[in-house]
Amino acid sequence: MTNIKLERLNHLIQQEISIILMEEVRDEELKFVTITGCDTSSDYSYCKVYFTVLEQEKKDIVLDALEKAASFIRGKLAERIDIRHTPELKFIYDTSIEYGEHIEKLIDQIHDNKKGN
Repeated sequence: MTNIKLERLNHLIQQEISIILMEEVRDEELKFVTITGCDTSSDYSYCKVYFTVLEQEKKDIVLDALEKAASFIRGKLAERIDIRHTPELKFIYDTSIEYGEHIEKLIDQIHDNKKGN
């Protein structure tokens, strides 16, 4: 059974980080980041924050900017979420969207090959 409290916390962290990035972070590179999910450890000490960007070429630049802003974001998160210890944030680029697009292209190719035969 999954921990419902942990799921709620993950969802809340995801929402709040999205708002912080849109409203409070000054770096323009971070305005167009989409937070796709969060995975907090069971002891609440670490949180993996998954993100994606519209322009794939900028993912390394954005990751660097997010890592530099992590302590600021964590501080703002501590103000907004009522938990004893705010988890340390680790930003990870989410490749699931790219993978989904790749699978979709493969399926389209299969359909096109069937139509051609």
